[in-house]
Amino acid sequence: MQRLEGGSPGAALLIMALLLAVSAGCVSEDGGSTAGTIPVVVTIPPQAEFVERVGGDRVEVMVMVPPGASPHTHEPTPGQLSQVSRAEMYAMIGSGIGFERVWMARIGELNPGMLVVDCSEGVALIEAGDGHAADPHIWLSPKNAAIMVENIYRGLALVDPDHAGYYRQNADRYLEELRELDAEIEQALGTMENRKILVYHPSWGYLARDYDLEQIPIEHDGKEPTPQGLEHLIRQAKEDNITVVFASPEFSTRSAEVVAAEIGGEVVMVSPLARDYLENMKSVADAFSRSASA
Repeated sequence: MQRLEGGSPGAALLIMALLLAVSAGCVSEDGGSTAGTIPVVVTIPPQAEFVERVGGDRVEVMVMVPPGASPHTHEPTPGQLSQVSRAEMYAMIGSGIGFERVWMARIGELNPGMLVVDCSEGVALIEAGDGHAADPHIWLSPKNAAIMVENIYRGLALVDPDHAGYYRQNADRYLEELRELDAEIEQALGTMENRKILVYHPSWGYLARDYDLEQIPIEHDGKEPTPQGLEHLIRQAKEDNITVVFASPEFSTRSAEVVAAEIGGEVVMVSPLARDYLENMKSVADAFSRSASA
């Protein structure tokens, strides 16, 4: 898949990855793992849960952007690229996240026979007008997650058609849990009187869209706010009676702490990249709900 664009990371990583792939001794002749599982690569940890819940014990998942790293700036290691070179399927987010814009074309060159699944297929994107999503964090909505899971199911059924029925049953069970999660979040956020949330990084656009919230970001396009921008945010937060600033472990909290101190509030950490998707989204919804009554 060639629709994503990016910069020019060094070719040395690619060459090293190819050498590692050639010398690796843990791969079967057909490119699968020695245990007979299907090697599947995903970009971020939440997708690992999606693939594992659909694929069950028939998949082995490798995550390209590890916990604590940013999917906007992370660069893969030679070892990761070596694993990609023998994967049977890559489930990409597909919404224009930085890592994929830079690396997907090169990953495709490493493994031309690998099936690439665009998990954003069918998702209504928040458009930026440049062919990419203004908010690429499509997974942060249970409704979008359900679409992503369906795309993953179709990919696994193509790669391993003999077990399509098994994948369908697994997918249906997980989709039911996502529907229950959607209902729980709707209930948790439905009674919020103050529907504005102040966040450091604008990750939560799809959650806000689905549940009628308004996110107010401190950082835009990877850039810290100017002193004038900070002053405006502090004034706006005071006017809107906001006392909680949400930050993420993948990003600096310095500006969030400055704003929180000025409004007499606190910084609360919420992660958009936790691997345990269902429980994490419940925790995020609970944090947003409690912030309205803080």
